[in-house]
Amino acid sequence: MAFDPRSQNRIIQKSEPRLHEPIMNKALFAALLVAPVVMLSAAHGQTYQWKDSSGKTVISDTPPPGSAKGSRSIGAKQPAVVTGSAENATENGTAEKAKAASSEPQTVAEKELDFRKRQQEAREKAEKEEKEAAAARQKRETCERARNNYRMLQSDTPISQADSKGNLQTMDAARRSQELERTRRIMQEACK
Repeated sequence: MAFDPRSQNRIIQKSEPRLHEPIMNKALFAALLVAPVVMLSAAHGQTYQWKDSSGKTVISDTPPPGSAKGSRSIGAKQPAVVTGSAENATENGTAEKAKAASSEPQTVAEKELDFRKRQQEAREKAEKEEKEAAAARQKRETCERARNNYRMLQSDTPISQADSKGNLQTMDAARRSQELERTRRIMQEACK
């Protein structure tokens, strides 16, 4: 590098041409193209393990034959152990166990769906319990009011009631017996 005394700027002088730069750029470019292909093939590669008919353990990248016992997938994915065919499981009444054993591990989306389902069920359960508690509270209050009204109706104290026009009318004996019967029915229903 040299300095220009008038402008105090650096002047970059090219000395010899760099012959290795194009080769390095091509190598880097090729590596960047090949790396994703290698990573994808490794990520999608599946390895299987099973016991063959003679009882020897076989590990291969090809799926096991249908007659293989105790086959499982190993490698990039978590192993799923299969102990028999789905047909035998259906005959024995264990179709759900066979389905669970032969199914792949849950994905993140499936786990999220299960989590949201459990949350929704918990919310519904809490709402149901709250409604039941409110109904029980309402029933206790109704029972208590009915008992208080029944005691008052049984006493000889004069009771006044408002008529349809809003005027107070003293309750006669016939009306009192009707109210006693109505209150008794309410108590039988609410005070169980």
